[in-house]
Amino acid sequence: MKEIILIKNGELALKGLNRGTFEDMMIKNMRHRLSSLGNFTFTKSQSTITVTPEDESVDRDEAVRRLSKVFGIAALSRAAVCEKDIDVIRNTAVEYLGDALSAVRTFKVEAKRSDKKFPLTSPQICEEVGGWLLAHVPGLRVDVHNPDITVTVEVRDKQAFIRGNQLHGAGGMPVGSGGNACLLISGGIDSPVAGWMMAKRGVRLTGVHFASPPYTSELAERKVHELLEKVTEYAGRIRLFTVEFTEIQEAIRDNCPEEMFTITMRRFMMKIASAIAIRENCGALITGESLGQVASQTLHALGCTDECASIPVFRPCIGMDKNEIVEISRKIDTFEISIRPYEDCCTVFTPKHPRTRATVDMARQAEEMIENREELMQRAIDSAVLKIIG
Repeated sequence: MKEIILIKNGELALKGLNRGTFEDMMIKNMRHRLSSLGNFTFTKSQSTITVTPEDESVDRDEAVRRLSKVFGIAALSRAAVCEKDIDVIRNTAVEYLGDALSAVRTFKVEAKRSDKKFPLTSPQICEEVGGWLLAHVPGLRVDVHNPDITVTVEVRDKQAFIRGNQLHGAGGMPVGSGGNACLLISGGIDSPVAGWMMAKRGVRLTGVHFASPPYTSELAERKVHELLEKVTEYAGRIRLFTVEFTEIQEAIRDNCPEEMFTITMRRFMMKIASAIAIRENCGALITGESLGQVASQTLHALGCTDECASIPVFRPCIGMDKNEIVEISRKIDTFEISIRPYEDCCTVFTPKHPRTRATVDMARQAEEMIENREELMQRAIDSAVLKIIG
């Protein structure tokens, strides 16, 4: 029996004449995600993409698991392929779904007949297949309102598909369709979530991480790599630049008022990340900031740091509370990595009483206390080490 994977588009159906371009981009992402499992054929038809393994020994469970994390897919399912003959359809339904139906109590049948030349209507297909399943699977009964399993028969132009319950896909838009942006990634909970949220809107990610050896360890940097490896399961390959930030942080410590340490540090980060982002053809920065979560994320503080960015700053977590962010981090499997107790550069030289209502003028004055700041920034930019994640 031939088995395929059926992919259902989500928002892509709304793209009109441009839909094909978005579908092609999603297929490219699916092909990349499945490349290590074997060769697959991808066919577009009527808001559905069929994924056919070229080798029957392919691990279909793993293929489905990987595809469930590809943005742009609304739903997916494994399905049997058979001839457009009602007898063949009925027998295939029993053969393909018999074990799954034997494990439940209730079912219903839905039919989708896109080939209007097929001799049976959709209700007639449901009646024929439902009756056959009741006769051949003991203990089964019909429940059209809340079934344990929904058997779906799709009659297409050349063949019929039979499947059980669909799985939810990752939704969103295909990565790459929304342009490129630069994620400021720390070892915390928020920034991986922010990157995942923007990737869901089709944004391809480049990462910038600030390390401050010897104040931060190799374990902290490895933690960031592991976080991004989880994000790449959804976002695809990520180019990560690690910037050595120690010299700048020590200059801030030695020259600036303590209450302005954090805001001054964030301003330098924005300038350096902007320079790397522009060089990498990114159109925006992404941060994990949430309004009011900490002193550096008040409305006044965000205004002081935004003033330094050369490109727009996206903050997808800005209106979320910590519990909401944690919920997503658990969903994408980054939470347990994020809470490992390895200090990152954001917690180095943290002031006891940070200023929460700083003005841009105050931030500029603090920054100007560092005489060789342009040279320091250029050295930090030049220190950036590239690593490909995913």
